[in-house]
Amino acid sequence: MSAQAATAPVQLSGSLVDSVKGFVAEHGGSATAVLQPIGRAGVRVTLVGSDGVLGDRVVDDLATAKELVETIDGLTEADEWDRELISVVTPRKGHWAKMAGWVARQTRFPKARNEN
Repeated sequence: MSAQAATAPVQLSGSLVDSVKGFVAEHGGSATAVLQPIGRAGVRVTLVGSDGVLGDRVVDDLATAKELVETIDGLTEADEWDRELISVVTPRKGHWAKMAGWVARQTRFPKARNEN
């Protein structure tokens, strides 16, 4: 039995495909995907639209992530975060506040421990 016969074909969920297609369409018709394994949780597929806006999806494994990239027209895979790709990234308005969580709504912050 060969290794290819032992592996089942990857099935992508319709909602995953639709959401990534929607992202690509909304952000210039093309995007770059950076595949980042995140342990047992799976693989994070970070999307960078042609306009620089970030998006991401998490899938079960690397095979699913690669199949996603192959399935979506206009989506290409980057080997890594390189200078050229990073220079294109322009987070959407409010991205920093969303990532900061409860801290983003604070008006007073304590002094850092190394300040007098």
